[in-house]
Amino acid sequence: MKKILRNLLYTLIILLFATGLAFLFFHFVKDNTANIALVYILALILIARGTTGYLYGILSSLFCVIFINGCFTYPFFEINFSMSGYPVTFVCMLIIAITTSAMTTKLTKQDEMIAERERKLNEAEKERIRANLLRAISHDLRTPLTSIIGSSASYIENHTELSSEEKLELITTINEDSNWLLNMVENLLSVTRLHSDGHKVTKEQEIVEEVVSEAIDRLEKRLPDASILVSAPDEMLMIPMDPLLIEQVLINLLENAVVHSESARPVELVITDDGPTVTFHVIDHGKGIQESALPDIFSGQYKGSLTSDTKRGMGIGLSICRTIIQAHDGTITARNHEDGAEFAFSLPAS
Repeated sequence: MKKILRNLLYTLIILLFATGLAFLFFHFVKDNTANIALVYILALILIARGTTGYLYGILSSLFCVIFINGCFTYPFFEINFSMSGYPVTFVCMLIIAITTSAMTTKLTKQDEMIAERERKLNEAEKERIRANLLRAISHDLRTPLTSIIGSSASYIENHTELSSEEKLELITTINEDSNWLLNMVENLLSVTRLHSDGHKVTKEQEIVEEVVSEAIDRLEKRLPDASILVSAPDEMLMIPMDPLLIEQVLINLLENAVVHSESARPVELVITDDGPTVTFHVIDHGKGIQESALPDIFSGQYKGSLTSDTKRGMGIGLSICRTIIQAHDGTITARNHEDGAEFAFSLPAS
């Protein structure tokens, strides 16, 4: 019923507008009714394009022929179908309406098929991301949890026999793994937030320096020995973003650089204003990334060239970074330079 009412209202509005325009032409150019016929033909095309089915176009064709005959041809305001040419005019308008309606119906079906295909592709992509995350989580959460349980059990069972150094080592292991799990939970909450919003983010103008400062403060609480050198343009940068999500991206990239580069040199965070975009470069001076892993490094499965007993992989964090940046209509890349690795992501400046 709503669709029928919408089609009727749309048809009436177009016909009223065309009739008003026709009377305007008739007032100024009374001897030339060809323009009036063109106005109604255009109205028929719009009606056929904007409505569903053939009925509205056919009825409009009948109305247009009768109205042109009755109002805009001699004798004026009198219907006279005995004049030559009017059957041809009606047939032509009818053909225009039916042809346009058929083309419109075909285009509408094609649009629906394309929309359905895109919906299925989006669902498939969501399922792929969800499957990758679950596969990675099944290992990455189990390993530190096992370590925490093992360390705490050893402390409880043998605390009277352990030396101070051994106790400190067990507590340090528990603390490190607990912090890593906290970071993992924050990452997963970020992804859950994006999925619940349909991969859309609420962006507001934020000062880049404040977001970077907050991210580094949060990272230093987790890694007190982390050394970060920040370089940014002198002028204040403001870009649209979700600050909490971008902070999470910065924390993930900086933490990976600090922990996995195996370098004593500070990690560099370089911010550049590239005009239409603002780019954040996280540069370390360590061992770099396996070249074979670079194409799939954001897939959620990358562990790097780490030993088998390593507790913390980079994969989930990098996959979440890509998801967040894509939701901001940005891009993220990874590459090796001559003295380490560089991760960079760009956000639209407006």
